[in-house]
Amino acid sequence: MIPDDLRYSAEHEWVRELGEGIVRIGITDHAQRKLGEVVSVLLPAVGATVTSGDVVGEVESTKAFSELYAPVSGEVVAVNQVLEADPALVNSGPYDDGWMIELRLGDGDTARPATLLDAAAYEELTEQG
Repeated sequence: MIPDDLRYSAEHEWVRELGEGIVRIGITDHAQRKLGEVVSVLLPAVGATVTSGDVVGEVESTKAFSELYAPVSGEVVAVNQVLEADPALVNSGPYDDGWMIELRLGDGDTARPATLLDAAAYEELTEQG
């Protein structure tokens, strides 16, 4: 399950353009399956400024711990507060209810920098590992 309308990072985050310079970010279905049952999610504060490649959160499961990386630069304008009470949404809907943060893109940044993959390239990456 790799939606065609998203962009992906090699660290298994997805990026969805929402318009007006805002993007939504979460982890991919591949990532949540590798992690197993997600038991907690730690996200940055609204207003935080992040740079592409920065660690911006943590996802803990019953069998692993993973860092959440910012696939693009910008200011955190929203976090999915529902994940505090129900982190399993990352497993049941990684591309929908399990989203993690929304960013307002930084000046000159776009949701499709050269480092992000399209669905076909991400599928190739996940088949290799």
